[in-house]
Amino acid sequence: MSSPHPVLARVTARLAERSAEGRAAYLARVADARTAGPARGGLGCANLAHGFAACGPADKLRLRGDVTPNIAIVSAYNDMLSAHQPLKDYPDRLKSVIADAGGTAQFAGGVPAMCDGITQGRAGMELSLFSRDVVAMATAVALSHDMFDGALLLGVCDKIVPGLVIGALAFGHLPAILVPAGPMPSGLPNAAKAAVRKRFAVGEADRAELLEAESASYHAAGTCTFYGTANSNQLLMEVMGLHLPGASFVTPGTPLRDALTDAAGRRVLELTDLGPAYTPIADVLDERAFVNGVVALLATGGSTNHTLHLVAMAAAAGIDLTWDDFDALSEVTPLLTRLYPNGTADVNHFHAAGGTAFLIGELLDAGLLHADARTVGAPTLSAHHDASDPGYRGVPELGEDGVVWRSVAGESGDTGVLRSVGAPFEAHGGLHTVRGNLGRAVVKVSAVDPGRRVVEAPARVFASQEALQDAFAAGELDRDVVVVVRYQGPRANGMPELHRLTPPLSVLQDRGHRVALVTDGRMSGASGAVPAAIHVSPEAAAGGPLARVRDGDVIRLDPDKGLLEVLVADAEFAAREPGGGAPESGRGTGRELFAAFRAAVGPAELGAGVFR
Repeated sequence: MSSPHPVLARVTARLAERSAEGRAAYLARVADARTAGPARGGLGCANLAHGFAACGPADKLRLRGDVTPNIAIVSAYNDMLSAHQPLKDYPDRLKSVIADAGGTAQFAGGVPAMCDGITQGRAGMELSLFSRDVVAMATAVALSHDMFDGALLLGVCDKIVPGLVIGALAFGHLPAILVPAGPMPSGLPNAAKAAVRKRFAVGEADRAELLEAESASYHAAGTCTFYGTANSNQLLMEVMGLHLPGASFVTPGTPLRDALTDAAGRRVLELTDLGPAYTPIADVLDERAFVNGVVALLATGGSTNHTLHLVAMAAAAGIDLTWDDFDALSEVTPLLTRLYPNGTADVNHFHAAGGTAFLIGELLDAGLLHADARTVGAPTLSAHHDASDPGYRGVPELGEDGVVWRSVAGESGDTGVLRSVGAPFEAHGGLHTVRGNLGRAVVKVSAVDPGRRVVEAPARVFASQEALQDAFAAGELDRDVVVVVRYQGPRANGMPELHRLTPPLSVLQDRGHRVALVTDGRMSGASGAVPAAIHVSPEAAAGGPLARVRDGDVIRLDPDKGLLEVLVADAEFAAREPGGGAPESGRGTGRELFAAFRAAVGPAELGAGVFR
C-alpha cells in the first residue's frame, strides 16, 4: 500500500489544523450524546410506551430491554421520482432482515425528495438547494426520539443525500449506512439526447421529438444514468465509507440489489454500541474522509454541486473544508473517467468497466486516498484479508448466502470510460477554482475542450435565464461573448440550477464563437462543454462585484491560470453603483415559505447553508 501523496498529506494536515477547534467541539457533543447502552433506557415509562406502542408483541418485548439494537429507517421514498421509487419496499425488507439478525427496526421518518430535472426553469427550482437543509432538519426530527442505536438512510439524489448526512451528523454517536437504489438501465445514448436538445434550441426539432428523446433517456425506475449530482452522491458515499463496497451502481429490482440492501441491514447491527464493531458516523466522516471525497470528485469529473455539499457536510462534522482544498488536490489528482457530460458513456458503462472498485484501487495504490479512513463496510478503506475479502476494492456478487465480494480485474474493462492512474485522460482533476476582481468561482473543465477553456470577450449581462434565451432567439448573441447571469445566488432566489442555458450557449460555441458563462447560480453535474464560472462568491445580491458589471465590459476567464477578471480600471469599477437589481423572488410555488432561508443563507463558498 502506497504512503499518502505529499499533497494529500499536506492538505489533510492543514485541514485538521484549521478545523481543530470546531472539530473538537463537535466530538465533545458526540461524546456527551453517547450513553451506556441504548438511549431509550433513560426514557420514562410513558415515553418508552409511546415509542413502541404500534410495534408487534415480539418487538415490544425486545424494546423493553436494553440488549437489542433498534435501528431507525429514514427514507426519501416517493413514487414520482424514478430514483426513489424503488425504495418503497425497503423498510419492510430491512425490518425483516434485522429481526432475523436479532435486532429491531422502526420507520423513523420520511424526508422530502425533489427533482431538479423536473423543476428546471420553473419556480419550484428556487426551493431546490434549500431542500437540502430541510432534509437535514427532517432527518434530525426522525432521529430525535432517543429510541435508536443506529440508522439506515434511504436516499439517492441531488440534495437528499447531503441532507441525510448533515442530519445524521447531528447524531454523530450513532452509526449510519446510506442504502441506495441504483441507476436505471441505459436508455437513449447521451450524445443522441444532447444532439436533439441542440436542434430544439435552434428550432430544428419540435416539442414532440424532444419529448420522445427525453422519454427514451429517462425511461425506468432508478437514478438517471448520466454522471450528475445524484450519481456523484453515490460514488462519494462509497469512497467516503458510508456505502457498503460496490453498492452504488447496481440496478434496482435485481437479486444483487436486494442482497446488498439485506447486507446493509445486517451490517448496521454490528456497528452499533451493542455490536462487535462500534463505528459511529462521527468517526467515519473525519478529515480523511472528506479529503477522500474531494479526490474522488476530481478524479471522476463529478458534479460541481459538491463544491457546496461537501463543504456543508464537512461543516456539520466540525470540519472547515474550503475551495482552496479542492484546488490544491486538483493539481495532483488525475482525471480517470469519461462519463456524460464529460464523455458519452453513462454510469452503467462505468460500473461494467470496473467501477468504484477499480477506481478506489487505483487511487489507493497512487497514495491519493487515505487508506486508513474508517468505513461502514470494513475497518478501513484499504482493509482486506485475502482475495475472498477484498473490501472496497471488491465487486459484489451473489453467493449462496447473500452478497459476496470478489477482487476486481487488474485492468479497466473499457479504457474509453475508465483508466488507470498511469494513463489518465488528463493529469489534473476536473474542477478548478478561479478568482479575481469578480470574486471566486468554480469551473468544471473536464467536459471543456482545452482549446476553448480561455475566453476573453465582451460581456452581455442578464438577470434571468429566460432573458438570455430571448436574446439568443433574437440573434443578439451570435458573436464572441461572456454571458453574465447574475442575481441567481442563494440569497437572491435560492440559487437555482441554470440548465436551460446549456443548449443555446453550446450552439453559439459550435458556430465557432468564443463563449463563456459567468454566474452566481448553479449548473451542477450537467455542466457541459462551454466554460462556465459558477457559484461566483460573493453573489450579486449580497453586494458582490458581479452586480457592477455592464454590457460590453471585457471579461477574461482562464481556468488553467485560475483567473476571473473584468478588464476595467480598478477605480472606475469600484465607483460603479450596482446594476440591475435582483428579480423579485419569494411568492408562489411555496417560495414564500422559504423567505427565512434566503435571509439566513451563507455564501456559496461556505456551502450555501442556513446552519453555518
